[in-house]
Amino acid sequence: MTSGLQALYRKGRDRWLFQLRDNEAGEVTLTSRRVFIVPTRAGLAFTVLLLIMLIGALNYNLGLGFALTFFTGACAVADMVLTARNLALLTLSPGRAPPVFAGEEAQFELHLANRTRLDRYAIWLGFQAHGTHQATDVAAGGASAVLLSAPTRERGWLEAPRIQLTTRFPLGLFKAWSYWRPALRVLVYPAPETPAPPLPSRGAASEDGHGTVGLDNFAGIRSYQPGDPMRHLAWRQIARHDPALGGQLVTKHFEGGAVAELLLDFADLPPWLDLELKLSRMTQWVLQAEQRALPYAFRLAQHAYGPALGDAHRAACLRALALFGREGGA
Repeated sequence: MTSGLQALYRKGRDRWLFQLRDNEAGEVTLTSRRVFIVPTRAGLAFTVLLLIMLIGALNYNLGLGFALTFFTGACAVADMVLTARNLALLTLSPGRAPPVFAGEEAQFELHLANRTRLDRYAIWLGFQAHGTHQATDVAAGGASAVLLSAPTRERGWLEAPRIQLTTRFPLGLFKAWSYWRPALRVLVYPAPETPAPPLPSRGAASEDGHGTVGLDNFAGIRSYQPGDPMRHLAWRQIARHDPALGGQLVTKHFEGGAVAELLLDFADLPPWLDLELKLSRMTQWVLQAEQRALPYAFRLAQHAYGPALGDAHRAACLRALALFGREGGA
């Protein structure tokens, strides 16, 4: 009970002291109230040096010593102002966050815009919970993009962790920082099962001898026709005749074989399998069907998609798998 109260106290203290905000949508400008600054170790050592110089000048009544002490002190004050101004008035906005599979690194794209006349140098960005940071410069009137990575452990939505921006430019005597929590999240698909059982195909031989593309026998090479899958391009033949010099694109032709219905139905999986293993197996089957250019139907709870292929069909199936049982976060 005491530890819970302490954690609650620290959270409230940090939110009040550092003005922490959650899920800030759209563009965010770092006003002066959001930029905090403290001396670094080098700055503290420099302060001690200034005190020694001041004591020496007072002890020996050295005019030049006073001049040097106050001049270096003024440089330290100027460094403090420049360090804080290096972050102030930067405009931040979230970018893209493409889906990944569980266990992979999620990539969060962040944009920094500098709409002032001052160049910004050596700005470090990183997630507060992780030790790795990336540095970037933002020219006056320009913009910069930074890609930050975060580990993924389970399927579903992964919110972007709180981001810390820091700088010690120009002299390193002070450290200025600010926090930002963008309204950015990435969809994490289930990790594909490896190895997975064969695809669950159904069907029988057709009378006319024409089967589904991908389940037939190789019959030869023909000229490329619009709509042919890129996977069926005959690259060896294309390499011998450069299309830029008048050569034609050719594709592999398949005919004969079996007509098969490829249905990926979650209800057909053995009931004793673990839920996450079922989702991983379905994920692997979706990827295999796409790789082999086999049109497939998909059924999972209220999601039922007819036989199809392509990025849109693949994304819809993987999204359903990622959010199964967690539809409230869709």
